Amino acid sequence: MVAYLNILLYGVGGIVFTGMALLVAFQERLVYVPVVPGLTKSYPITPARLRLTYEDVWLRSSDGVRLHAWFIKLFPDCRGPTILFFQENAGNIAHRLEMVRIMLQKLQCNVFMLSYRGYGASDGSPSQHGITKDAQAALDHLCQRNDIDTSRIVVFGRSLGGAVGALLTRNNPDKVAGIILENTFTSILDMAGVLLPFLKWVIGGSGAKGVKILNFVVRSPWNTIDVIGEVQRPILFLSGLQDEMVPPSHMQMLYAKAAAHNKECIFVDFPSGMHMDTWLAGGDHYWATIQQFLEKYAPWNDEPDSSSVTSHDSEGR
Repeated sequence: MVAYLNILLYGVGGIVFTGMALLVAFQERLVYVPVVPGLTKSYPITPARLRLTYEDVWLRSSDGVRLHAWFIKLFPDCRGPTILFFQENAGNIAHRLEMVRIMLQKLQCNVFMLSYRGYGASDGSPSQHGITKDAQAALDHLCQRNDIDTSRIVVFGRSLGGAVGALLTRNNPDKVAGIILENTFTSILDMAGVLLPFLKWVIGGSGAKGVKILNFVVRSPWNTIDVIGEVQRPILFLSGLQDEMVPPSHMQMLYAKAAAHNKECIFVDFPSGMHMDTWLAGGDHYWATIQQFLEKYAPWNDEPDSSSVTSHDSEGR
């Protein structure tokens, strides 16, 4: 009996050790996937393919990494809201162009699409510390432009992008009119237990059970559940209830944490929405929900702006 228990303990210990080793070795590949298997890192298409008016923008993050972005306008002098879009973890901004094309039509807005470091044409390697700097560089660039209404900048983050956007909005309440989160996780610490269930007893967020003794090995924790309670701007939560990657309960927990401190929180779910297709499954209701949010928190400014100029290629310093 003793020998059997020893074998069992060694077996369980071996599984946990193996899981920890895999997490340490491959965690960045799970969190950040700049290249989808079977595809290349380069952009398969550009906005021009979809006949979108756009500008190639080159930025420098505060640590010197060169970043690429697309600034897409509905038309050259459009002064509607500008959406700063942060994508999911897999692929690059070109893979979101069809959704963005419809976004421009439905919302009458501009969209700024940032390639995180290591993604698309951007230099560097992705990390939480680095991407946080990248997001700040993108927002600073928008705030310095004189061809948009800088009082109507709205952050939109899906999945990983929601974690990026929440942190950026918390740090810049005076520069962001509102934030939209779609199918975002509470933290990578909690997602570790979703991907590898036996790890939930040793890795987890602030509300998780267990001793969480291995949290220190997670290099990109993205603790959105802790950040969201400190966001001082209006928040729209969009949740696909058929999300097969991030449990929908994560969005519900984020909303509950935010709403406890912020009265300007709206939660809308879409019964047939999955992780990547909620914008499709939600149909007109999806876009109408966002439009109402923009009309309330980023309303049109009727005063003309004589400083409007034609956009051009630029590189931030």
